[in-house]
Amino acid sequence: MQQLFTPDFGLMIWTVVTFLLLVLILGRYGWRPLIDAIEARERTLREEREAAEKARLEAQRIEAELKAGLAAIDAKAQQVMARAAQEAEALRQKHTAQAQADAKRLLDKARAELEEEKRRLVVELRSEVGRLAIAATEKIVRKTVDEGVQKGAL
Repeated sequence: MQQLFTPDFGLMIWTVVTFLLLVLILGRYGWRPLIDAIEARERTLREEREAAEKARLEAQRIEAELKAGLAAIDAKAQQVMARAAQEAEALRQKHTAQAQADAKRLLDKARAELEEEKRRLVVELRSEVGRLAIAATEKIVRKTVDEGVQKGAL
């Protein structure tokens, strides 16, 4: 057991030679594939990170476009609603004016009919008053004539 811990010059040389041969063999055949594999993995990770960043930026761009599109649609909807409200108000005013004009026309027509009926009734009343006056005068005249005839007959 003690020999393992005691330095032996021949063993040290063989250990160094073996180590150098191992380094040389690994350097020639082992390190390059290992380093290539590590570099390939780093390259893959970098490409995936770049692709993820591009996807994130694209998602942000699409989100901004959608927000802008929604804002434009909202503004357009507000314009349509405002225009519809204006048209509805104009239509309401038009119908109100038309209804007022129709009411005035009907009122004027009713007044004209009332005036015509009043004039006709006045003419009819005058005619009736005249007829009644003639009838009353006729009765008075007959009575007077009858009294005169009776007095003359007596």
